[in-house]
Amino acid sequence: MQLFDTRRLGPDGLAVIVGGSGFIGRYLVQELARTGVRIRVVVRNEPAALFLKPLGSLGQIEIISADVRSPASLAQAFDGATLGVNLVGILDESGQKFDSVQHLGAAAVARAAAHAGVEAFVHVSAIGAASDSPAQYARSKGDGEAAVRKLLPVATIVRPSIVYGPEDAFLNRFAGLARSLPVMPVIAGDTKFQPVYVRDVARAIVVALADPARFGGKTYDLGGPRVYTFRALLAWILKEIRIDKPLVDIPPFAAKAMAQLGKVLPGMPMTYDQWLMLQSDNVAVLPGLAEFGIDPTPMEAIAPGYLERFRTAGRFHRDRAA
Repeated sequence: MQLFDTRRLGPDGLAVIVGGSGFIGRYLVQELARTGVRIRVVVRNEPAALFLKPLGSLGQIEIISADVRSPASLAQAFDGATLGVNLVGILDESGQKFDSVQHLGAAAVARAAAHAGVEAFVHVSAIGAASDSPAQYARSKGDGEAAVRKLLPVATIVRPSIVYGPEDAFLNRFAGLARSLPVMPVIAGDTKFQPVYVRDVARAIVVALADPARFGGKTYDLGGPRVYTFRALLAWILKEIRIDKPLVDIPPFAAKAMAQLGKVLPGMPMTYDQWLMLQSDNVAVLPGLAEFGIDPTPMEAIAPGYLERFRTAGRFHRDRAA
């Protein structure tokens, strides 16, 4: 494994993290704080991000309010910045629109970073991002990548597969469903995923910021050490939370019909856009994390520790002897 000296970021730098109070953001702030760099976290809801302050030393982390839909607020946020990261993204359109956040918003962040003259910039996208994708999510991510690359050629783009960690919206979501449903429905069970640990993603971002000469202008897929089918992932979740329920495959025509209902009925378990995304594998192209000197963390080493809360007796659960 190759080691990179991230201490070179130093206290003279100012890293601006847009969307830094989210799932990946809290780990990125922690990893960046260890390098000594000053950090400015840009969020829409400033009070909700105050939990990040103790992750650094006194005065190291600043929280400010701005919006990717407001160029003026972003320009102020990047004032004096030497480094930049864009983490802003949404999983559905229940509150905002994909294009306004993941395409136009990404362009606005890159433009503000370029005007500030940042030395390094990382844009977090997703595997499957493509401007010609039938899924709005992937299409907006692809358009966002293109906009960032045009406005800020020095940018490093990272595309994680499904990101797992204690606060994730994937393993936790399906573990919760497993507890509440009589059976575990399986849609597109052969679709492949390569779950990647959130802290590994954060470390890759820090390494990219520390060495723009090597990583700038390039795009990297980030995946964990193992590829799973969707069905295998669901089976593993059931095993870890000690719930014995059958996995029931939903025929493609029925799954598509249910997903289409999501266009008109709120609260459906899957949107049509998410169904479209499930039609393609979510697997990283090498070299991925290895290029950043990171050995990917196995899901089995981390996820059981936070999935245990879904067991009947939580952390006090004891398996019966055979």
